[in-house]
Amino acid sequence: MLACCKVYISESRNKVALESIERAAKLFPEAPIVNKFEDLTYNRVGYTLVSSLAQKSSLDPCALKGAVLSMVKAALETIDFGSHCGSHPRLGVVDHICFHPLAHSSLDQAAGIAKSLAVDVGSSLQVPTFLYGAANVEGRTLDSIRRELGYFKPNSGNHWAGGPKSESLPLKPDEGPAEVNQAKGVLVIGATRWVDNYNVPVFSTDIAAVRRIAKRVSGRGGGLPSVQAMALAHGEDVIEVACNLVEPSNVGGEMVQQEVERLAKDEGMAVGKGYFTDFSQDKIIENYLKFCPLM
Repeated sequence: MLACCKVYISESRNKVALESIERAAKLFPEAPIVNKFEDLTYNRVGYTLVSSLAQKSSLDPCALKGAVLSMVKAALETIDFGSHCGSHPRLGVVDHICFHPLAHSSLDQAAGIAKSLAVDVGSSLQVPTFLYGAANVEGRTLDSIRRELGYFKPNSGNHWAGGPKSESLPLKPDEGPAEVNQAKGVLVIGATRWVDNYNVPVFSTDIAAVRRIAKRVSGRGGGLPSVQAMALAHGEDVIEVACNLVEPSNVGGEMVQQEVERLAKDEGMAVGKGYFTDFSQDKIIENYLKFCPLM
């Protein structure tokens, strides 16, 4: 049985910080980093880790939790959220962590690790931590938490800069302090079935028009079911329709690509070929077995 964890950190330009984070993960060789996706424009990095799970209990100590907690500690020690700026929204130094079951493990097992990690992050590291998906008793969704915390509203043109303006939070965290540290921010941790991330570049500077496209692509806006989408500036003359594919076996990247192209044509805009920010589940497992062939 395997579990996967995706860790999204609000930094990609500070190489010293990234090296420290990666060294911290290597202290747990049974939970290797099987993919790393850096985006300098967004100033964000995503790490994917995999490990085997203990058979007897999802709450047993496991290498995956140890590796991720070590990475979070290193990130908080080397990155100042108040100095961060990028064109991707974020809530903290470590913005988002999600656990996914792989290879016959259960969602409950992934949720157990997520909840255990949240306790440690909240108590030991004093970071307000919110739980979503199967890790939340009410099944609260990631986008609903983000919406309540103001995640989708840029504060510097089309960019997000600096830490939170207030120490008070509009939503009570599941773990950790009720007030936010400006240098750390907050963290959202969850457990769900597999989610793909697929981004489609639109060659335009008209952010309002691309936001209309993103809204019409998303399930919330009456578009493709199980797709969450937002428009994000990505360098000069490019705005991406960045999508979470919550049920990728039903609605995949190709369907999103076709829909963005159709809607962009109505707006008189050209579209580039989209890309995934991580490998498929099968490729993730294949990469893991290269690191841990006897697991």
